[in-house]
Amino acid sequence: MSLVTEFNDYRSRMNEKIMAADNKVIKRFFNLDTNTYQAGALDVKTKEIVGLACSMVLRCDDCIKYHLGKCYEEGLTDAEVYEVFAIANLIGGSIVIPHFRRAVEYWEALKEEAATPAPPHAEHAAE
Repeated sequence: MSLVTEFNDYRSRMNEKIMAADNKVIKRFFNLDTNTYQAGALDVKTKEIVGLACSMVLRCDDCIKYHLGKCYEEGLTDAEVYEVFAIANLIGGSIVIPHFRRAVEYWEALKEEAATPAPPHAEHAAE
């Protein structure tokens, strides 16, 4: 299983369990997070860039992976992502470097997975 698939599957599975607890405060917090990253005065791409930089400085690998996935969906180039990495390393200092390494690994995995054609049976998996 790929690094990207493993992360996304785990996140989805755990979010389902969390939402099944039917806790109003948790649901509202998750909703606030979702709505924060919707387009507003800032577009989604900019918000995801900010989210990625903050996640790196705060050293949250899961958050970094999530925002890298969103940045990939928003069409960030390697050059743009590396500028975000540079800002995060400058602000966060050398303690961010291990997270930077894992971020580069995940970014490469995102690109690799997108470049790999799906097996013929995969198109019917959602049916």
